[in-house]
Amino acid sequence: MNSVFKKILSVVLAVAMLASMAVVLGSCGDKNGDDNAFVVGASGPLTGDAASYGISVQNGAKLAIKHINAKGGIQFTLNMKDDKADPKEAAANYDILYDAGMQVSLGGVTSGAGEAFAKKANVDQVFCMTPSGSADPVIKDMEYSFRLCFGDPDQGVLAAQEIKNKGYTKVGALYDTSDTYSSGIYAAFKTEMERLGINYTEQTFDAENKTDFNTQAGVLADCDVVFMPFYYNEAQLFIKAAVSKGSDAVFFGCDGFDGIAGYIENVENKVMYITPFDVNATDAQTKAFVDAYVAEYGSKPDQFAADAYDVMMVIAAAMDKAGVTDYDISASELGEILVETVTAADFSYDGLTGKMTWDVSGACTKEPNIVEFN
Repeated sequence: MNSVFKKILSVVLAVAMLASMAVVLGSCGDKNGDDNAFVVGASGPLTGDAASYGISVQNGAKLAIKHINAKGGIQFTLNMKDDKADPKEAAANYDILYDAGMQVSLGGVTSGAGEAFAKKANVDQVFCMTPSGSADPVIKDMEYSFRLCFGDPDQGVLAAQEIKNKGYTKVGALYDTSDTYSSGIYAAFKTEMERLGINYTEQTFDAENKTDFNTQAGVLADCDVVFMPFYYNEAQLFIKAAVSKGSDAVFFGCDGFDGIAGYIENVENKVMYITPFDVNATDAQTKAFVDAYVAEYGSKPDQFAADAYDVMMVIAAAMDKAGVTDYDISASELGEILVETVTAADFSYDGLTGKMTWDVSGACTKEPNIVEFN
């Protein structure tokens, strides 16, 4: 090997080594996107059965970022990946987002995927505030994981108390044994119903049997109210099956019911559900948000869009309070700052979904609404 070739080879190897080092360094949460904006990462179902929730979260977050950026202060950009509500895809999305420079996150949209995402974020000290991952494991024992929505136990307890207050005597309950969100709410509901001394009829379904509800509808046909802690996709199928069997029941759901009205337009039974956001509210803040959302997307927002909008506003408010302006701040450093700021006794946020505070558990404290129609 002559000396000229040796020199050329040495240069090539040196360049290759530098390139390799750059890739490694770039995969450690260092920002490699927009140098003039904080990078917000998120994972949610943008396709598949739960796509409505993910798209609403994406739209709400994007609208908030548009409004924040228009003020001319700190700027944000959103990078959201599709996980089809699959925990494995959510975990893979976390790696992609972290390598791409994610500095703060909306976490996951659905509970199972949100838990998988949050576990990885907690290791890297990335601050996550999920708008909609309501199951306890999404935040349990994870210092950097927060939520803005109600927790599952809160909804189950509230539903049982509302049933008692309304004086219903023939009570039914239907839940999805294969879903963390549904079974978590139901567990709290069951405990509270037992405490209140109220008897009820229980029915179940699972992921393999969620399209035909004729059996369950028949069993619960004589109920005054049926509690249904699961998503509107399956809820609208059960409601139609129950109505076809002559049921006069009130159908009572949780925040997963948001969006169901468009699927049961011909149903005359009363429908009610727990939610932090009522699109038909007349206060100025809600009306301004709804008008802006309709102008941007051509349809009215649901609770998930409002939750995501509030999450972005909370993150911006916390960063403003802490005086964060360095766009090159590491995800872990920003995570430490946000945890300390959001859990401080003097921090709260009055948003579309209520006046909110957080403690070190990551849980959000705010007042729920119960929406009714028909």
